[in-house]
Amino acid sequence: MGSITAINHLAFITDDMMGTIRFYRDLLGMELTAGIGHEGFRHYFFSFGADSVAFFEYEGASKMDKKHHGVMTTEPLGFDHVSFTVESKEDLFALRDKLEAADIDVTGAVDHGTIWSIYFFDPQNIPLEVSWNCVEILKTPAMAEVAPLDIVAEGGGPQPGHWPEVTKPTAPEDMRAWPGNGYKMRDTFIEQGIGRLKEPLPDHIERPQKDAAE
Repeated sequence: MGSITAINHLAFITDDMMGTIRFYRDLLGMELTAGIGHEGFRHYFFSFGADSVAFFEYEGASKMDKKHHGVMTTEPLGFDHVSFTVESKEDLFALRDKLEAADIDVTGAVDHGTIWSIYFFDPQNIPLEVSWNCVEILKTPAMAEVAPLDIVAEGGGPQPGHWPEVTKPTAPEDMRAWPGNGYKMRDTFIEQGIGRLKEPLPDHIERPQKDAAE
């Protein structure tokens, strides 16, 4: 219980949602799946397979300063780039051809041992990579490091005993949420017949005074 199974979405900022739609939907071929908007604000989701990327557009938003993939920096950044997967070598080069036809600068393909990758930027200067997995990893962790950390030898899976055990699990009747910025989209989708609940939802709880999860 409580294990993460996939990326739900990666969230970015855009100052031009129309240009973002043109790039991610019309050029990269992702599906524009959902969104909410009100005065001065939009939040849209694009899906590819089981994964998604999301974008916020709001007054005052601006493009990222361009930092190339993997280039070292002393800036206080926690994000370097995002990589998307294609199924075959042919798909990788077909996408490169498509990007080049759109006059977008593309680097690669580059052979990284386990993947081949191409590199480019979206209209907001978000560094993107698209990769083809040319090697299937048969045993994890598969490492090729000169001085590996001792902790790696413990294995690829979670190791018990390093964090406190749960002693106060949330009771089913307490599994409730407070309304975030986009919760009203649910009623709209259900009323229009373009969405449905997976299970009945309980009433909202009162929102705390300060919380970062809009």
